[in-house]
Amino acid sequence: MKNQRSSKLFLVCISFIGLVLLPFAIFKRSTKDWVIIYLVAVIGNSFIDKYLVLKGFLKYPHRLFPKYVIHLPFDFILYPLLLLYYNQWTVDSKPLGLILKLFPFIIPQVIIETFAERKTKLITWKRGWDWHHSLISLALKLLVCRSIIAFIRRID
Repeated sequence: MKNQRSSKLFLVCISFIGLVLLPFAIFKRSTKDWVIIYLVAVIGNSFIDKYLVLKGFLKYPHRLFPKYVIHLPFDFILYPLLLLYYNQWTVDSKPLGLILKLFPFIIPQVIIETFAERKTKLITWKRGWDWHHSLISLALKLLVCRSIIAFIRRID
């Protein structure tokens, strides 16, 4: 799957699946909360992703939109979708539940990302970045975004 055509086909397929699932995650009760979560995820992840790319930790050799240095399908569709489902599942969870419920979300993501780094040219890790950095950063991003929406719910 190292060639550009199969990599782009894979990106199109996962982006399409994400776009199909996105309305089901947003248009539930508390639509306002889910839209806020989506926007927090898009803004936060795109800034973090751009920082990591510009600092040389990550590189995306095959992108659907080559004009951008970040990975738009992940930053604008897949990660926000992941965060939406995580927030919906943990809406009434205690702190231990929040942490334990991270793993069903981040472990498959890290496995897919590791596969993509080793078998495709969708992502390249550099400067010591490895799967455990992805695991920790995903966990932290999910918890920070979850904290932001919890704070917004409190002041609302």
